[in-house]
Amino acid sequence: MTDPVWIPLLLSLKVAGWATLLATLAGTAAAYGLSRWRWPGRDLLDALLTLPLVLPPTVLGYYLLVLLGRRGVIGEVLAKWNIELVFTWQGAVIAASIVAFPLVFKSARAAFENVDIQLENAARVLGVGEVGIFFRVTLPLAARSILAGVLLAFARALGEFGATLMIAGNLPGRTQTLSVAIYEAVQAGDDRTANLLVLVTSITCVVVLLAAGKLVPKGASLRDGGGR
Repeated sequence: MTDPVWIPLLLSLKVAGWATLLATLAGTAAAYGLSRWRWPGRDLLDALLTLPLVLPPTVLGYYLLVLLGRRGVIGEVLAKWNIELVFTWQGAVIAASIVAFPLVFKSARAAFENVDIQLENAARVLGVGEVGIFFRVTLPLAARSILAGVLLAFARALGEFGATLMIAGNLPGRTQTLSVAIYEAVQAGDDRTANLLVLVTSITCVVVLLAAGKLVPKGASLRDGGGR
């Protein structure tokens, strides 16, 4: 494998890995909260958290620029500490984590809502605290479906293009991920590099999808979040 292919592959794996971690932590926490607590506005919040799944990536990229740019609400504050996220791989991580978040969130929420509440109540009767119930009862029962969502989120983060290009740019060796490298290769007429990058990306995504399919409980589908 040549360097022009190897470098964006490693960068994409790093970005997708960090993005998946952030999406998993935030998505699981949000899913548990919405699945357990009834309060006004829950459906609206669910819609807002799912929005990155349907919004055009360029729209997400624009929102990120408005927020994280030097004149943005958050970017202006970060600039005081000499923290710059635009045109950095960390910016690419933020973009990828946002687009991957709904996949973890929807899978985790469906999984939590399908956990038998009587098992949690039995643990309470036995004197187990709420934290213990979550880690010893709820999370283990929902783990397979959540992990399936995590794998899908990783595949989505790995292939993120629009928002990443807008917030992180196309800097070879710094912010040029696989998808951005494919775009540049096609634009430059470098069919050999483009074909190789497409092959690597496609194989990786197929492997992830196969693994996710194995984790979804029988009788469920990836579309419904792996609920039982």
